[in-house]
Amino acid sequence: MDIISEQAEEIRESPVVVDTVDKVTGEVKSLIGMPPEVEQAEKPTLASPDSQTFSVYNIQIGDDRSTVEQEVGTPKRESRNEYGTDWVAYHENFQNFLMVSYDEENRVNGLYTSHDLISSTQGIALNTPKETVRAQLGEPMDRMRKGLTYYILNETDEHDYYQVDDSIVTIFYDVHEQNTVTAIQILSEDLESDKKGMYAANSSALREGFEYQLFDVTNATRVVHNLPVLSWDDRVSGTARDHSADMAQNSYFDHNNLQGQTPFDRMEEDGTRFTAAGENLAYGQFSSIFAHEGLMNSAGHRKNIVSSNFGYLGVGVAFNQESQPYFTENFFNN
Repeated sequence: MDIISEQAEEIRESPVVVDTVDKVTGEVKSLIGMPPEVEQAEKPTLASPDSQTFSVYNIQIGDDRSTVEQEVGTPKRESRNEYGTDWVAYHENFQNFLMVSYDEENRVNGLYTSHDLISSTQGIALNTPKETVRAQLGEPMDRMRKGLTYYILNETDEHDYYQVDDSIVTIFYDVHEQNTVTAIQILSEDLESDKKGMYAANSSALREGFEYQLFDVTNATRVVHNLPVLSWDDRVSGTARDHSADMAQNSYFDHNNLQGQTPFDRMEEDGTRFTAAGENLAYGQFSSIFAHEGLMNSAGHRKNIVSSNFGYLGVGVAFNQESQPYFTENFFNN
């Protein structure tokens, strides 16, 4: 008998925004100055897909890796994802950013982008209104089957799921930009069905993958907003990871830990000195992609992600006993 899960995704998010530190340290922008404009990379010429509804950077599900890399160049990073494959990231200093998953035969079975690289036979692209998407594709999916379980997909304004061309397509919307398309994820049905539950099993490779993926998609968003990319910081990543692990192990969700330490206390205790700092927290999302897209739809989180006050970012992820990931982002400038 099929079992219907009442909730497929518990999402909680909380930010400590840069204003908290500004009140202590003074006017940060006067200390670090405004960031330089980002030099723009050439945008590729996009063609309408020839055999599927969607393509990303003219790439479609089933394309060969050698063909992909003739188009987009060599990978910048490969990191494990929740489907047991790797997200292979391609970009030019985080411009023209996309991530691709390949099967064992090196054929594309997953795509993601948050940049203006989306083509569609239905006229759907970056910044297309949600009303247009639904008019073209119809009502989105409201449930997904995994084994003997039907998972109810959250009713949310932030993303829609569609079953298209033997793929599961997730279209993300930006609620701060009038519910227009801000990103897309396309997964082959085989890749999605191989993942038996909504959450992947905990592993050190997946933890590291989620950390780097959240770092990468954050920087990909920053360049869209004409901001310089953030540098990865190992020390503050350790601070963030420790806090995620503490929350996961002790079943709480707060910027202040059980000893009453704030994010700034923890960073200072670990030897990080800063003139500005901020923290984003999230848990319950399926992946770093869903975590990031959700964070961007929350005003406080968004402020940290697109702040000109920061130069560094550390990301730390940990999993609870149900394999739900806890995400901590620590932003700072020294």
